[in-house]
Amino acid sequence: MTGQSPLMSSDAATTLIVIPARMQATRLPNKPMADVHGAPMIVHVWRRALAAGCGRVLVATDSSEIVSAIRAAGGDAIMTSADHPSGSDRIFEAVSIVDPDRSASIVVNLQGDLPTLDPHLVAACIAPLANASTDIATLAAIITEPSERTNPNVVKVVGSPLGPDRLRALYFTRATAPSGDGVLYHHIGIYAYRRQALERFVALPPSVLEVREKLEQLRALEANMRIDVAIVDTVPLGVDTPADLDRARRLLSI
Repeated sequence: MTGQSPLMSSDAATTLIVIPARMQATRLPNKPMADVHGAPMIVHVWRRALAAGCGRVLVATDSSEIVSAIRAAGGDAIMTSADHPSGSDRIFEAVSIVDPDRSASIVVNLQGDLPTLDPHLVAACIAPLANASTDIATLAAIITEPSERTNPNVVKVVGSPLGPDRLRALYFTRATAPSGDGVLYHHIGIYAYRRQALERFVALPPSVLEVREKLEQLRALEANMRIDVAIVDTVPLGVDTPADLDRARRLLSI
């Protein structure tokens, strides 16, 4: 698969999908380059993003090896600083380099460890930005596995309903919340930013709750930025460990 998807609409010209990737993962060293059926994992993620047909797809990395792999697959990749504290900072640098004229009004931060991503999730994430009051959009799914309700590695979003499949985020937490009867929502770490919201976000210092919960998105909420959440019916597999990698290989062999 090379070039950009023929499925793109004219609206996609204003959207830039950026996949931040680095090689320093401790639980799975050299994770982006892990082989998945003959291609590096980061190439699988790039292909899924391209298949979404929502905009230009760019990989932002501090690794020449990743750049070479993406370009060999026909993709677009750019070198960024090795000193970024977060993926948001990395995508901001990449966007500033490749789009100095600010033609992109929406920037999607798509994690580089989602090789089984359903491409339709990219469009689902962008959809809440149709509301002009929304600064940032993201995704969540109803938790159906009981053990996930108390698992601190499963981030929950607490929000006010805006409709049957939409929330306005009030808080994100690793705790079991909210209490009482009712559904809990598993936050999916894909974000769509308005260009100006991304610029504001990366200029803010880490917030108190962000540091305490180790959840970057709380910085935006503490700064009174609005985050809306689209409710979807699938959670993509994030690859963080060798066991996750084995599972991704099995899923992609079906």
